[in-house]
Amino acid sequence: MSAEPAAAQPVPHLDDLDQWVCDAHDRYANSHPKSLSEQERAQRVLPGGNTRSVLHFEPFPFRVVFAEGAEVIDLDGHRYTDFCGNYSAGLLGHSSAAVKQAILDALDRGWAVGATHREETDLAERICDRFASIEQVRFTNSGTEANLMAIGTALHHTDRSAVGVFDGAYHGGVLAFGDSPGGPHNSLNVPHRYRVAEFDSIDGLDELFAESDLGCVLIELVQGSGGCRPVSPAFLTELRDRCDASGTVLIFDEVMTSRLSHGGAQQRYGVTPDMTTLGKYLGGGMTFGAFGGRREIMAEFDPASGGALTQAGTFNNNVVTVAAATAALDTELSAERIDEVNRRGDRLRDDLDKAFSAYRLPMWVTGMGSMLCIHTTDDRLLELFFHAAIDEGLFIARRGFMALSMALTDEDIQSLVKFTTKWSATIK
Repeated sequence: MSAEPAAAQPVPHLDDLDQWVCDAHDRYANSHPKSLSEQERAQRVLPGGNTRSVLHFEPFPFRVVFAEGAEVIDLDGHRYTDFCGNYSAGLLGHSSAAVKQAILDALDRGWAVGATHREETDLAERICDRFASIEQVRFTNSGTEANLMAIGTALHHTDRSAVGVFDGAYHGGVLAFGDSPGGPHNSLNVPHRYRVAEFDSIDGLDELFAESDLGCVLIELVQGSGGCRPVSPAFLTELRDRCDASGTVLIFDEVMTSRLSHGGAQQRYGVTPDMTTLGKYLGGGMTFGAFGGRREIMAEFDPASGGALTQAGTFNNNVVTVAAATAALDTELSAERIDEVNRRGDRLRDDLDKAFSAYRLPMWVTGMGSMLCIHTTDDRLLELFFHAAIDEGLFIARRGFMALSMALTDEDIQSLVKFTTKWSATIK
C-alpha cells in the first residue's frame, strides 16, 4: 500500500528543492512573528518548546488560541481548516454542543470524587454494546496506557513472556516500532521481550510464531503512525487462526481504527480479537483510554473470580471524561455519521491520488476511510506541500497524516483537492 506508484517520475529541478524549502520556512517565519516569540519563550521551560513531540515542525509550530468546528486560529490570526484532527482524537471537530453540555453538567455534580459512580457503568455498557470483542472493559487515561494494560493482562493470562508486534507499528509513546519519529531509535519502549515481525507478511508470521513463549500479538489494523497502511484481510484471518492454534491472545489496537466502522475496524474486517484497546476520539475530546475483551481474560481483575491483578489510575473514571465519552457515543457517533465520514475519506484519498498522478509526481496516498497519509520518495516535496497548504489555510500533519473530522464539509474537502491539483501543477 505504500510502495511508489509505477507512474511516478522524478521531479525536475531537484537542485532547487533545498532553496524552495528555505524560502518556504522564511515565508512562514515572517508571517508568524507572534508564534515565533511564543516558541522562544516556551523553549526556556519546555525542551523543544513543547510537551508532545509530534506537534513540532520546522521552523517552529504555530500556537493555537481558538478552535471551533473544523477550524483553528493561531496567535497571529491565521485561520486553518483542520485536516489533522488531533491525530484521530478530534473526530467530532472542536465544538460538539452535546459534549460540552455533558461536561458542564458533570462539573456541577463535583469532580475528583475518588469513588466509583454510576456513570462509569453507563459508559462501560455502551462500550461493550458497541464492540463485539469486548465483554468487559476497564478505563485508562490514554491509548498508551490501554495497550500497556492489555499486554500485561495477556501475558499474565497466558503465563508467557513474549509480545508479538509488527514493523512500523506505534502503540503509544512507550510502544513504538517504526522508523519515523517515535520509532525504535528514539523511543522509550517499555522493556518487554518483543518479537518484531514484518507487517502484513505470512513469512513474518512464520517467524513470529516460531517463538514458543508468545503470550500475545498486538496489531493495528491500519497502521496510523506507520503511514496509514491497512492490513490485508487474508493476513488478518491467518493471524487469527494461528493465535487460536497456539493459545496466543490476539489484541487489536483500535485506538485510532475504531473510527473506521460503528463497531471498529474489526467489524469492517469481520475478524474478532480476544482483546481490544481504545482511546482518542471516544473520549469526546477528553483524555481517554480503555482496554477490554473476553470475560475470562478480564476476570484476572475480579477478586471474586480469583483474579490476582489490580489496576491503579487516579483518573481512570474521572467524571469529565466519562461524561464526555457517554455524550459522544449517544449523540455524535452513530453508524450513519461514522459511515459518512469514512466514505468522504475514501473519496478524498482517490482525488488526491489523481491530482498527484496527473502530474506524475512521486507522491501518493494510503489509508482507509477517514485515516489518510501522503507519501513521497523525497521528503522535501512533503515539506513543501505542508507549508504551501499552511499558506493556503489548510492544516495537515507535517508527516502527511490526516484524520478527517465530522465537522469538515464537502466544500472543505474540495478546497484541499483543488489546492493539491494547483500545487502539483506548480511543482511539476
